[in-house]
Amino acid sequence: MTGLPRIPQRWRRPNAALWYAPLALLLLAASFLPGFRNNGTELGGLPNRPFDALAVVAIALQSLPLAGRRRWPVACLTAVSLGFALDQLRGYHTLAGTALPIALISVASLVEHRRRTTAIVLSAAYIPLAVALHRLGPGDPPSEFVAFYLAVALAWGVGLWLRNTRAMETERRRRVAEDTRNAERTRIARELHDVVTHHVTAMVVQAEAARCLTAAPDRLDQSLRAVTDTGREAITDLRHLLDLLDPNHGAETTPPPVGKLLTLVEQTRRAGQPVEFTEEGTPADSAGSAGLVTYRVVQEALTNALKYAHGSATSVRVHHGEREISVEVSTDGSSTKAAPTRGSGRGLAGLRERVDVLGGDFSAGPQPDGGFVVRVRIPAGSPS
Repeated sequence: MTGLPRIPQRWRRPNAALWYAPLALLLLAASFLPGFRNNGTELGGLPNRPFDALAVVAIALQSLPLAGRRRWPVACLTAVSLGFALDQLRGYHTLAGTALPIALISVASLVEHRRRTTAIVLSAAYIPLAVALHRLGPGDPPSEFVAFYLAVALAWGVGLWLRNTRAMETERRRRVAEDTRNAERTRIARELHDVVTHHVTAMVVQAEAARCLTAAPDRLDQSLRAVTDTGREAITDLRHLLDLLDPNHGAETTPPPVGKLLTLVEQTRRAGQPVEFTEEGTPADSAGSAGLVTYRVVQEALTNALKYAHGSATSVRVHHGEREISVEVSTDGSSTKAAPTRGSGRGLAGLRERVDVLGGDFSAGPQPDGGFVVRVRIPAGSPS
């Protein structure tokens, strides 16, 4: 029973002769049918000759090699060309002559090297065949032989077109796959930045505050407990992010922090940042990506407040409307801590990309009083 599944795979293999054997057998059998005898390609005007032993050889040389045209295209074309020459010189004019353009298309579309050499050799071999047919036949004009050559050249051109089309499709798929990988790497980097930066920043701020509380054991214990809680939340968020990247993970891939803005605000307050939080309206039961992006906006804005405006009064306002979710996070610039001159810019750039994907509006910039404000509008119910 283990051998049964291999049969369909043999049919699917692109180099298997099984696909082309029926075509070869069909041409072989049809060439002997009374209605198709002497009704094939006629070049040179030689009178039809009754089939004999050489006719069988000519038909076999033209039809049977098609079974291996994909694996051995040059050998297939050579055999078909010899059979075609014998067919025309003897005046059989069999239906099997149809195999010649098929073999030409196969060589032009499949052969990697020496295609030009093959074309030159075939063209040179056609000249003595045309001369012999012209002398043996009733003396047809040269234009007939030129027209036939142009017809087979057209078949060669079709093969080149198929080859170029296949190459362009392969290149297109490669670019799509590369763009998809790059987009996925960007998404992973953005998620890691959002998750790790916030929690690590909060832990660093809390640890720095703990260093100044050695004389106050109660407050020191509270600060260290906040560091521990933040670390646990970071581990939980990272675990859920890794679950999202695991293809074998179950369908429940929505991170648990979505919608828990109050928890996020409380965590920032424990890090020593005064935060005023206002949430209006009722969050939708299924907010899709809009809920996650809302959470990430508040998370990134509070992280930047901790890093660059620690101690400044911070305001978080979230409004859940029927058609959109609006978010505003601002600091008043009252901190005495000198902010770094520049950051990586990854966080705000990532937020802008998230919001743009959902068709929302994003703005971020300094305020006249020296503070900073982030404003976002996201269409409610954006699909995940």
